[in-house]
Amino acid sequence: MGKIAGEDFSRLWEEEDGVGVIEIVLILVVLIGLVIVFKKNINKLLEDIFKQINSSSKKVY
Repeated sequence: MGKIAGEDFSRLWEEEDGVGVIEIVLILVVLIGLVIVFKKNINKLLEDIFKQINSSSKKVY
């Protein structure tokens, strides 16, 4: 029984199907971290963009 379990473990270790999921999770963690670090800058940028959009839309109407 030990040999079968060992073969199953080595087969599981060598499979790379889960690597894509791990990479996506790591990328999401990094992106979330960047958003948290630069939250104030992102908010200021978005506020400026929406102010420009509002002022431009007032010119149209």
